[in-house]
Amino acid sequence: QVQLVESGGGLVQAGGSLRLSCAASGRTFSIYAMAWFRQAPGKERDLVAAISGSGVPTYYADSVRGRFTISRDNAENTVWLQMNSLKPEDTAVYYCAARPGTYYGPTRHANADFGAWGQGTQVTVSS
Repeated sequence: QVQLVESGGGLVQAGGSLRLSCAASGRTFSIYAMAWFRQAPGKERDLVAAISGSGVPTYYADSVRGRFTISRDNAENTVWLQMNSLKPEDTAVYYCAARPGTYYGPTRHANADFGAWGQGTQVTVSS
C-alpha cells in the first residue's frame, strides 16, 4: 500500500497562490492515479483534481478548473497541486489520495474511488 505525505498548506490572501506537494512511498508510483480532495468545515470531502499514472487523463472539479493545476513527477514519486487565484471558498483541509490504474473521473462516490490517503494539509484563504 502506498503511503502519502502532504505539505505546502498555509495561510494566503485571496488572489494569491499556493503549491501543495504529496510525496509517495514505494517503487511503483507510476501505476497509481493520484488525486487531491478537500474538506471544508461541516462539509463533505470533495474531489478537486486527479491525474493518471502517465500524466493523462486529468480531471478537475468545475469550481477549480482554470485556477488549479495538478501535475506529477514519477521519478520523484511526487504529485503537486498548483493553486492560483485563490478564493476564501477554497479554504479547506486538502488531502492527497491514490489508486491503482487509470482514472477517468469520479464515479457516484469519488471518495470510494481511492484507497490510500494522506493526513491532510490545511489551506486558509483570507478575504
